[in-house]
Amino acid sequence: MTLYDLKPAFQALLRPAARRIFERGGTANMVTLAAAAGSILLGLFLAALGPRWPVLFLLLPVWLFARMALNAIDGLLAREFGQESRLGAYLNELCDVVSDAALMLPFALVPPFAPALVVIVVVLAGLAELAGALGPLVGAARRYDGPAGKSDRALAFGVLGLWLGLAGELPGWAAWLMLLIALLLAATIANRVRRGLAEADARHASAPP
Repeated sequence: MTLYDLKPAFQALLRPAARRIFERGGTANMVTLAAAAGSILLGLFLAALGPRWPVLFLLLPVWLFARMALNAIDGLLAREFGQESRLGAYLNELCDVVSDAALMLPFALVPPFAPALVVIVVVLAGLAELAGALGPLVGAARRYDGPAGKSDRALAFGVLGLWLGLAGELPGWAAWLMLLIALLLAATIANRVRRGLAEADARHASAPP
């Protein structure tokens, strides 16, 4: 189980907000791009000033929650308000990867994390989303398997940002947390590939001759 399993309940809370956005002329693609733009701006801000003023990392958990809400709203607008599009499908996947990278990379400048390991985590996060998005290519659904899905990563980095912002620094042993995230991402990629193939095989076996 991952935090993604809680998405239906979260969307139910945001449905009125999605309706208001729709009534005011907002679109799913606009919301997707706004979430990506906000993530990039915050990532640049934290990279530039966060290492000197760690308290600024308190902005990260706040934004990550807001970004999750925006992602849920763009999904509601697409599915329930007739705004699904091929461009939207591309934007949804690409903007998620870019946003994740922008929000995780500032930790490369924060002790005790090794910059190379943070970059590896960013690359693995992108590969995890690619592995999920390739499901339909082999005849499966888009895969959201964990243990380190998008929502789980948001929780992990939100906690790190909260910890850093409140304490002003991270203990030396926290460096191992980035390695743990990398290992969980590797497991996530393997799970998405394995379960996607299993789902595709099951669909093929049950298809009429």
